[in-house]
Amino acid sequence: MKLQTLIKDTGAVLLQGRPDMDITAICCDSRKAVPGALFLAMKGCADDGHAYIEDALRRGAVAVAETDRRGLALCADRFYGHPSGELELVGITGTNGKTTTVTLLYQLFRSLGYECGLLSTIANYVGTKRYETANTTVDPVTLNALLREMVQAGCQYCFMEVSSIGVDQERITGLEFRAGIFSNLTHDHLDYHKTFAEYLRCKKRFFDELGPDAVALVNADDRNASVMVQNTRARVVTYSCRTAADHSCRVLDESFEGMQLKLDGTEVWSRLVGRHNASNLLAIYATALELGTPKDEVLLALSRLEAAPGRLENLRGPRDLSIIIDYAHTPDALQNVLQTLREVAPERTLICLFGCGGDRDRSKRPEMAAVAEKGADRIVVTSDNCRTEKPEAIIEEIKTGFSPKGLARILCITDRREAIRTAILTAPASSTILLAGKGHENYQIIGTEHLPFDEKQIVRDCFKQIEEL
Repeated sequence: MKLQTLIKDTGAVLLQGRPDMDITAICCDSRKAVPGALFLAMKGCADDGHAYIEDALRRGAVAVAETDRRGLALCADRFYGHPSGELELVGITGTNGKTTTVTLLYQLFRSLGYECGLLSTIANYVGTKRYETANTTVDPVTLNALLREMVQAGCQYCFMEVSSIGVDQERITGLEFRAGIFSNLTHDHLDYHKTFAEYLRCKKRFFDELGPDAVALVNADDRNASVMVQNTRARVVTYSCRTAADHSCRVLDESFEGMQLKLDGTEVWSRLVGRHNASNLLAIYATALELGTPKDEVLLALSRLEAAPGRLENLRGPRDLSIIIDYAHTPDALQNVLQTLREVAPERTLICLFGCGGDRDRSKRPEMAAVAEKGADRIVVTSDNCRTEKPEAIIEEIKTGFSPKGLARILCITDRREAIRTAILTAPASSTILLAGKGHENYQIIGTEHLPFDEKQIVRDCFKQIEEL
């Protein structure tokens, strides 16, 4: 592509290179520069790309342009030939449920015979080819490159998590969405957005920018649903588990094995557990129908879906112990999981182990404590990705959310491995133990290092120890 064509009307300013030269690659990370590339120098949150221009040139970049986040996204979309326009691109935003919903949509449409792509917190997929990811919403160059690869691989659909930070940093600018889904809005990411109003504004912007040919599916059970779509050009469709809506769901029965649901009047069994998952399944069902998939096919496929990794994963062990591993790391998510476990097995002792991430929203720490105190019989407070903060200091901030009675029944163990071992080995028979916060993660972030940490293996080791006693 000619350089002048690539950067035209994007706001990018050419610093080096001839306008008529051919560009064969683009990058915003100098380490990814190759011969023939355009290096887009941009000021980021923590670094300034201008400092890496010489490195990009040494690696073979033939041109340099200065741009902002929006310009970067527009250049990436143009260079890769607007691949989102060749796919049925479905994005979901919200505080909780994003990973579960996109993962299950990917599973569902693949089971119906479609080639699909997936862009999620856990991993990115082009068909069955897996790519690791460090962000919920990747940078625009990587994103558009993946979308183009999906088109070339014959994918018809792509299901994508859309984070508020990704919207704010223009990572999805230029993309053409066929559908947008809103799950819910609760307390999270205020370390970045500073206020809830700004957090909401970034989520809402996703729907503001949907085109008139798109559909916006919103969870009417969330009080922010109408705000999300008040300025959208997309066709609005509502779904609800509690009130009148275009698509509805009722939970008829539930256990650790799954739920019996009634979706738009038709009963279906799901292997997923929890009323929050009933809402997720309803969103999946409604999306599939609005994309034109026959209802009977959707219901059959729903009954076969498996939960996303690290979402209410149940490890059954000796002494009738159930260890539940879940990614819940916000007050609302923790409340949903604890409520689910209480409703499914009210007779069992419920133990909650959790921590809060370092260098992140500190205001939710006492709120997590209050939720745990209300929902669990026993509580273990521990570490969870402390990053550059002292884990003991994080635990002290968590403790401020407990009442005096609550403080009397908590156990604080900084070492998460020891905390898990203690929770399991001292639990009464027939207990349910929730390990909250890590979910699919197989590491702990301490300082700036990602250190291996496999909760499932720790649980298995505890089971083995119990069996040997």
